This record gives sequence, structure tokens and C-alpha cells, in this order.
Amino acid sequence: MKENAAERGSTRLWYDKPATAWPQGLPVGNGRIGAVVMAAPDREVWNLTESTYWSGRADEGVPAATGGKAALAAIRERLFAGDYAGGDRLAKQALQPPKPNFGTHLAMCDVVIEFAGSGEETDVGGPGGPGGFAPARSGEPGRTGMSGGSFAPFRRELDLATALLTATAGPPGSTLVRELFASHADDVLVSRIGSEAAGGVSFTLAIAGLTPEFAVSAEGDAALEFRGRATETVHSDGTCGVMCRGRIELETRGGSIRVQNGRLVVTGADEACIYLAVATDYRSESRAWERAARLQTALALSKGYERLRASHLADYEPLFRRVSIDLGFSRAADLPTDQRMQLLRKEGGSDPQLFALFLQYGRYLTLAGSREDSPLPLHLQGVWNDGEACRMGWSCDYHLDVNTEMNYYPTEAVHLGESQLPLMRYLEDLARAGRKTARDAYGSPGWVAHVFSNVWGFTEPGWDTSWGLNVTGGLWLAMQMIEHYRYGLDRAFLEKQAYPVLREAALFFLDYMTVHPKYGWLVTGPSNSPENHFYPGRPEEGHWQLSMGPTLDQVLVRELFTFCLEAAELLEGDVDLRERLVSAISILPPLQVGQKGQLQEWLEDFEEAQPEHRHLSHLFALYPAHQITPEETPELAAAARVTLENRMQQDELEDIEFTAALFGLFFARLRDGDRALKHISHLVGELCFDNLFSYSKAGIAGAETNIFVIDGNFGGTAVIAEMLLQSRPGGEIRLLPALPAAWPTGRVTGLRAKGNAEVDLAWEAGRLTTAMIRTHSPGTFTLCLGDRRIAFEAETGGEYRFDGALARQ
Repeated sequence: MKENAAERGSTRLWYDKPATAWPQGLPVGNGRIGAVVMAAPDREVWNLTESTYWSGRADEGVPAATGGKAALAAIRERLFAGDYAGGDRLAKQALQPPKPNFGTHLAMCDVVIEFAGSGEETDVGGPGGPGGFAPARSGEPGRTGMSGGSFAPFRRELDLATALLTATAGPPGSTLVRELFASHADDVLVSRIGSEAAGGVSFTLAIAGLTPEFAVSAEGDAALEFRGRATETVHSDGTCGVMCRGRIELETRGGSIRVQNGRLVVTGADEACIYLAVATDYRSESRAWERAARLQTALALSKGYERLRASHLADYEPLFRRVSIDLGFSRAADLPTDQRMQLLRKEGGSDPQLFALFLQYGRYLTLAGSREDSPLPLHLQGVWNDGEACRMGWSCDYHLDVNTEMNYYPTEAVHLGESQLPLMRYLEDLARAGRKTARDAYGSPGWVAHVFSNVWGFTEPGWDTSWGLNVTGGLWLAMQMIEHYRYGLDRAFLEKQAYPVLREAALFFLDYMTVHPKYGWLVTGPSNSPENHFYPGRPEEGHWQLSMGPTLDQVLVRELFTFCLEAAELLEGDVDLRERLVSAISILPPLQVGQKGQLQEWLEDFEEAQPEHRHLSHLFALYPAHQITPEETPELAAAARVTLENRMQQDELEDIEFTAALFGLFFARLRDGDRALKHISHLVGELCFDNLFSYSKAGIAGAETNIFVIDGNFGGTAVIAEMLLQSRPGGEIRLLPALPAAWPTGRVTGLRAKGNAEVDLAWEAGRLTTAMIRTHSPGTFTLCLGDRRIAFEAETGGEYRFDGALARQ
């Protein structure tokens, strides 16, 4: 079937220039193995990662936070009295334990391929490891080793619809064609290199390790094996981490293969295929992992490239094609992706299909990084790693105060709910680990986790109370269990996974929370509003972070208690717990409007010490929760808008990827499509590298360079989906709630709505023309379009079509 211009503009990243550094490389992944591929005419580098390749360990012998009830009461007494300095001092004594081997995710190695022109052999000796190449990272210019004329013209492309990455170099008749994919079906990274000219494929392949413990050895004439260990000295003591073993096998049609100086050398072949597999000892209970890569490449060789490619497409394409999107004609759709981004910066929203591309890229990255059987969920950089966060005070870990959550914000809506399952399993592990922290730190039952975590079960407060006592970090992440259930209505998931985890979280907060002596409200604390500061009085008296009952905590606890009450009633159990929840809900603090008309971030109407701050955690009530809506709580919606306006007016606004996404999400929920588009345009045009990976700017939160952080990709995907479709528990589906003027005509198919439904939409001249609702569970649904609302009863397997006035067709 011939591809139309709209599909071409929304499913392909392509470039006519080489990737000179990591931020230009294109990502592939199979849910466990990842690679950023830096392709140039005469060189290709695969920056290889694997999701479990972490430094650090579980430090069970290190003293934990040992606050307990008595210490907690003493801290709270100080905070209730307004002695924030005294409360912080006591909290540091009781709730700030050492953390010597937290660890971080690390990149594993670079696979370096050097191509020869006109059949001559290449020489890759020199600095940078066996391949003689030290690929540039985010802040470096890099080099590609281009040789010029014999390789021109050049094109590299990532087809999101097939997850195939291609690069072509050279004139007609002798063009070198390279194709690469990461197979989830066969768990291997696969590449085929062919030439239009007989015998035109000649290259050397070497492996350069990126961790101190790394070794490469030749295995026969056509294979390299490598082994390494994920060690570093910034986030751990340099002695502990996950071990890996990997293998690369080559096969050719024609020509020859030999080993020279630890490299594989291919000369005069018509075609060459490369098969790469890797395994680690993470959670391994035997030594079988040591043989896994060898067995995997042997199996790949036995199948051959064409069968592997066919299996890859059969596995991937049905998932990707669940959603299609056309946002209208783009005259720039046929331009290289980096040029489209440049035009967006100059001209604003004149390339609607670039936003369709961004949504589909987010879906692609989800499938590349988080499949149903992935061993771990997406971390700060998905499954990839530019190396920048690892060498600084940052860590490539699981931040629990918006970053990891945002990675999964769009997943259900864009019809990839299975990709949340690794996160669901991680939450079960987090809950088990968090029981000890709940007991030791607070003397409470249930479980708790704070501002970040790792793969070793870390749930304690962070390094400093100023930002590390976000007591609802684990609960925030656990909200994704609620989302997964509300979209799919899977009772087995609710009963066996979600409710047990959420019930224990509820038990913790019911025991841990206390009644405020002044207001009579049930509050958390000591806790942060991530990662912000406030003035309790005059600015000259100092700013603080710990308080009782910050708004985010109360919003999350309300979501938790309300859902657990509903789930217990549905599952017909926990009668005593239901009574406790009803009583607790009745005395939770309300959302409040401050003197400046803003939504209060803290229980008291404190002045922000950093009004330019990047976090907007208290607006969780607006998105992803529905505690604030323009229709039902107009005063609170107006206060949320004031909060956003105040933040945007700051000259020193901390302008980073997830903040831009949050602005877009909040304005979409406020039904302001043009403002939402402004912020998603800023994200795509100003806060993404050429490869469309989002980044956090240098100078913010201690960042020394622009650092790749993937949450902006997923947050931006969620914004675009929210602009077109919003849904609430109880079957409410809002159509085109924030359609901007710049997208007057378009269509989208396959978006998901809460209540286990799919939605297709089409619109012209800014008005809905048709809507199709496919329901997979019975129930009452309410369609909303502007001020119009209609309800209908649906059955399992039903299809319901409506016109632009919501009349049934």
C-alpha cells in the first residue's frame, strides 16, 4: 500500500547529515536492550545499553532511618509550632541515613563499525579503545571520520511504523545500504549491510567498553565476546554492580572475515549480517546467564536475517498501528527532521504533522523501552543513557517526584497499556522493600517510598531533608496502578496486583497521618512539596522545605483512599478498612486558594521562595487527577490558571523538558488548546536534541550540560493525546477538548478512554465531524463536546458512531 504524505510526515525521522554525536543518534530498543545509533557515511557507532546494567547493590547492613513514633512526634511538634528550623534539624537527625551504594544505570559499550570505500580495508587503530573511537556526548562536538566523495549522498532514517533504522551512503550503482533493528521477538540486535556493487562491503567491527571492568575477546574468525561489570565511583564505591556478557556474530555472503587486533574484519563481501546479544546476572539464581548471549546469537544465525526481520515486524507492527494520527497538511513534512525543528522554532505551529510525529515517536519509544515482559520499567533515560547524569550528582535512576510517573502518563491513552506491566511489577517490589522503611522510619505498618529509587529496593528518604522527604513519592508512582485499572477494568489485575499494593499504602497513611491541632484536618508530615521552598514569614528570616500537609500529599492521599474504598466495595471485602477510609476522607484538607488567587502549594498560604521553580506538583489535582475541572470546580480551575500564569511570568523560570510538558498538560485540562500548543511547540522546538530526545538544560538542578531526560518525550505525547481526547472514571469521554486553531482538520484513530473503550475522531474546520466509540466492557458512557453531553448504554464489543452534533448514526 502506498504511503500518503500525512503518514510519511508522522512516522519517519530522517536526516541527510551524519550523526556527529550522541544527541543526533537514533534510538532502537526491544524493551531490554537499547542502542543509540550514530551513523555517518563511513562510520557507525552503536552506543549499547541494557536495562538491568546498574552499579550499586542493596546495602542491607547500612543503618536505616530510625525515626519511629517518638522522633516523628517531636518533629511535628516543632513544625506545628512554626519552628521550621527546629523541625528540619530533628528530621536530619532521624530521617537522613547514609546511602553508600545507591548506584546508577550505566551505558555498557560502543560497537564501532568503520567502512572502507571502494573495497579497501580500513584502519581503526588509535585512542578510544579497540575501535579507536570515543563518541561525543551531549556537550561535545564529536567526529564522524567522513571521507567525502565516494560516500555521498547520505541518508539515515528511523521508520517508527516498522522500528527499522536505515542508512544509505554512496552514489547509484555502489550505494551501501545498512538496516538495523532491535528484535523483541528474538531478543537480539540485528543489522544487515549490503552494497549495490558486487563485493562492495568491507568494514572492521570493534567493541569499546564504557565501564572500568570490561574485556573483549575473539571467538573463532567471526565472533567477538565481551564481559563487563557496571561499576563507577560517583553513586557507589566502585566495587559493586551488575555483570554482563555479550556476543557479536558475523556472517557474510561472499568475501571473507578474519580477526585482526581484536577486531572483526570483513573484506569484499556482497552482504554482511551482524547479530548481537547480551545478558546480565541481575537477579540471576544460576549461572545460565553466562551462556545466554552465545545461545541467543546461535539461534539468530540459524534463523537468518529475513526470518528475524519477519518475526520482528509481526511482533511490533500490530502494536504500533493501533493508533494513527493526521493533524493536517504540513508543507515541511518532506524535509529532514532537524530542518523541521528549525522551522518550528522560527514559525511556530505551521507543521502540524511534526506534532503527530512527536506523538508517534513517544509511542515508539514506549515500545522500544518497555514491553510486557521487560525486566524493569523505564528509568530517567528510558533504556538508553548519554552518560551525562551518571558522572554528576544526578543519577540515572527512578525519580519518583514526576519523572518516572511522566514516562507512563500517555501509555494507556495511546493504546499501549501492556507496556505498564513492568512498572506494575516494579511497584510490587517497591512495596515489599518499603515495609521496612515504613517500620523503621515512622513506626507504621504498610509501605512507603520517598523521592527516588533504584533496582536494589531503595525506599528511604533522599540524601537531604530539603528535597528527600517527599513522603508520597512511592504513592505518586502507585497512581499508575489506578490508571491501568481504570482504562482496562481488569478485575484480576485489581484483585491480585493493584489492590494489595494500594491497600498497604493506605494502611501506612492511615497510621502515619495525624490530625492538625489548629484545623482538625488529617495531614501528612514532615514532608516536602517537591522540590520547592517557602518563606514561613519575612524572606530575611530564611526559607524552608519541610512542613505539615503539603497540597500534593493531600491530593495523592485522597486519590488513594477514594480508590481503595471503591475497590474494597467492588471486591466485597475489608469492611473495617472501608469504615476507616470513610472517616479519614471526611477530614482530609480541602484544596485552597491563596491570597494571590493561586492554588496553594502548602497547607498554609506560604510565599514561594523560588517562584521560578520547575516543579508544579500541587497541580496533580488538575492533571492527571480530576479533582479540579473547569466544569465542576471553576474557582479552583481559575486558581490553577493563576498558578500557571505566575510561574510563566518569572524571568528566571527553570525551563526544562518536564515543566514544558506539564504546562501543556495543565492547559489542555483547562480546555485551552492554543496555550497547550504553545508549550508543546516550545518543548519540541527548544528542548529536544536533533534526534527528538528531550533534555534538561545545563545549569538547572546542578546539571553541567544539557542532559537527555526522556520524560519530556512521554509528557509531550500525553499533551497531544489530552488535547484530542480526555476521559474520566465513570465513563465520561470528552471529545476534542483542547483543539488548537492550528489543527483545524484532522483525524485520529485508536486512542483509549477510561472504561475500556477506544475512540476514533475526525474533524474539519475546527469542528467534530464523526466519532466512533468501541467498547470492550459494558457500562454507561457520557460523550461531551463543548457544552453538549449525551449518555448511552454500551455493551461488550459494541461500536457506536456519532456525528458532529453527537447524534447517533
